[in-house]
Parts: sequence; C-alpha cells; structure tokens
Amino acid sequence: MLGADTFRSVIGRFASGVTIVTAVDDAGTDHGMTATAFASLSLIPPLVLVCVDSAATMHGVLERATHFAVGFLASGQEELSRRFGSGEAHRGGIPEPERFDGVGYSRGVGGVAILNDVLAHIECRVHDRHVAGDHMIVIGEVDSAVAHDERPLLYYRGGYRQLGG
Repeated sequence: MLGADTFRSVIGRFASGVTIVTAVDDAGTDHGMTATAFASLSLIPPLVLVCVDSAATMHGVLERATHFAVGFLASGQEELSRRFGSGEAHRGGIPEPERFDGVGYSRGVGGVAILNDVLAHIECRVHDRHVAGDHMIVIGEVDSAVAHDERPLLYYRGGYRQLGG
C-alpha cells in the first residue's frame, strides 16, 4: 500500500492555485480557510468542488451551510493565505474567530464574505456533499463569478510560488 509520505510527495508536484473558502455558520459567524483542493467540475450547470478535511472547523460549517464563496488569491496575497491556513493557529498564527479582523470583504448574495482584492471570486449554493476518506467533498453550483487581471498565487512542493515573466 502507498504510504502517506510518498503520496504527499508525489501530489506536491502538482501545482495548484490557492483559494480561500468562506461560509457562515448557524450563529451567523464568518468562517474561512485556505484550500488548494479546489477544482471546476462542470460547465453546464456551472459546478465546482472543494475538499475539506474532517478535522477542520470548516468541515462542520460546510456540513450545514447552504452557500459558500471561493476567492482565488493573487500573487501578492501569500500572507492572506497563511492567515486563513487551517494549521496556522497551532504555529502561532491567527485563531479562526479572528481571521477576518482587518480583512476587507463584502457580503455576497448568499450572505457569505467575499474577500476584497482577490484575483477572482465565485459565489456558490451547495449542490451536494460526499464523504471520501478523511475529507468531505462539497460541490457548489456557481451563482456568480468575477475575475480581475492579476497573476495567481500558486502552491507547489509545500511552498508558495508565483508565475514568472
């Protein structure tokens, strides 16, 4: 059987964009997490998916949420990614309840936080959820999308990267 370290090493060679997924819990509190496990799923209807670790706080939030948003980070937003990183609070980072402090955002149609100055963002209604291994796959139907002309922030081999040229 393939070991977790080998699998992580191989998968780490797949460059991915960096996103922040936002949602609101039942009490009306904003939650957000950095995610690289994000993909488009279908053009008609427009569907995307995000994978959330079962140990993450966002797992419980997205189990019940009806809407979520995904902000695609631009090349200069590494610090924002770290701020919303699920493991950062354990390494002296910002605890989840404080992640939105000082961060500019507006409210989307579904009531979720749409982060300012991101490369692009989408707003989604939850379409479906599936448990797979130690993650939940959340499928969202895209209600709206906005893109800006910037360079993306990338994640490759355990670190942040930017496109050259």
